[in-house]
Amino acid sequence: MNYKELGLKVGLEIHFQLNSNKLFCRCPSILRDEEPDILVKRKLRAVSSELGKKDIVAEYEIAKNKYAVYEAYKDTICLVELDESPPEDIDKKAFKTALEIAMLLNCEIVDELQIMRKQVIDYSNTSGFQRTGLLARNGYAKTNLGKVGISMVCIEEDAARKMNEQEDFVVYRLDRLGIPLVEIVTGPDIQSPEQAKEVAEYIGMLVKSTGKKRGGIGSVRQDLNVSINKGARVEIKGVQDLKGIPDIINNEVLRQLKLIKEDKKVNSEVRNANPDGTSEFLRPMPGSTRLYPETDIPTIEITSELLSNIKKPELITEKIINIEKKYNISSELAKEIFEKNINLDKFLMKNLDANYIARVLIDTPKEIKSRLNLDSDKLKEYDFLLVLREISNGIPRQAAIDMLSDIIKTGKLDVNKYKAVSDKTLEKDIYEIIKKNKGASMNALIGEAMKKYRNKIDGKKIVELIKKLS
Repeated sequence: MNYKELGLKVGLEIHFQLNSNKLFCRCPSILRDEEPDILVKRKLRAVSSELGKKDIVAEYEIAKNKYAVYEAYKDTICLVELDESPPEDIDKKAFKTALEIAMLLNCEIVDELQIMRKQVIDYSNTSGFQRTGLLARNGYAKTNLGKVGISMVCIEEDAARKMNEQEDFVVYRLDRLGIPLVEIVTGPDIQSPEQAKEVAEYIGMLVKSTGKKRGGIGSVRQDLNVSINKGARVEIKGVQDLKGIPDIINNEVLRQLKLIKEDKKVNSEVRNANPDGTSEFLRPMPGSTRLYPETDIPTIEITSELLSNIKKPELITEKIINIEKKYNISSELAKEIFEKNINLDKFLMKNLDANYIARVLIDTPKEIKSRLNLDSDKLKEYDFLLVLREISNGIPRQAAIDMLSDIIKTGKLDVNKYKAVSDKTLEKDIYEIIKKNKGASMNALIGEAMKKYRNKIDGKKIVELIKKLS
């Protein structure tokens, strides 16, 4: 498909949960599986904005005529989540993390943070609105096809978790409500499905570089805005897997092209992403009447002094390059060393280069799992140190996989199995093998020798001796 001719425009809205207390109270950001000890039943209704208009999405939700049951816990949920008490001051850790992210995205920070109320009447917020604030704008993210504009960075509170839904009611758990989110919105500058994936990966790397991003399923959520010539802007919500972004965009383009070809109207709407890369109608596109100022939280001045005390963290990409250069290892190994949070200095030993040590730590466990079908996750840091120390003292390097496998199977290491023999003994044994197998090929002789000395003697040494004594 020629996306340029189609006039494809794609924008991203990415939400990242931050690792701090909740945004407007001091409750912990913990998701729980135990049975709740508080149940609250509520019914919401749409109200007019200060301009006297009702939001189309609010009216759409109210028309369903449902009520909500909220689940909560006495020790980790307070009256703020239940909307029975005014919000507290913004969490400082989350606020500063959001500023770090805005700086990494080269944004212009606003002078004042004004928290707004975004009307939400699907019961995912007990108050009927989500608190959100514009923190920065006019930034950019770098891609192989050039810069993609960052139109805004917002800080906001996450919604409650939907646990169940029936025809006349919906059940939400309040453990997620109020967890800090940073929302990053790009401009409609993305020119292809693959570039959209690249931008999402780059932004994710920046946020992860702060060290304050929450992990786990649902901690990152991507929404896509897609449009083409003669079509309409469609927002696709709930994209979980970055790998699926190109397929979702491509399928939306095909859907709009089909409607255009059939001379049908392409509606501007919100759709939900399906696991197979398609999407389905969710609700109408919201209007501007759903947003109004939060009167319970004063504006927060963002001073030059505050910004000067916030330092940009070193990017993950930079950290990986530094590991690669410091230890002279491949970028792939350096990336895995970083991702597994391995302190390679702790494993450095005489007679062993860093590249070999990194491969023992990264590649050998994978081979043990895939080839030998053993659980390499059982191996501890001490096990690797023990094996590397013995190899440093003379046991052949290729013995590492068998030594680690022995530890998994028996819980101990018999070093005597792997100790090398003297040159004199080795030469005598090789001579006997040649004598016993007269007329045998070089490969056959090597095979016989390796049966006896596998993981005790370097294979190259055995080959050299066979050539010498044949």
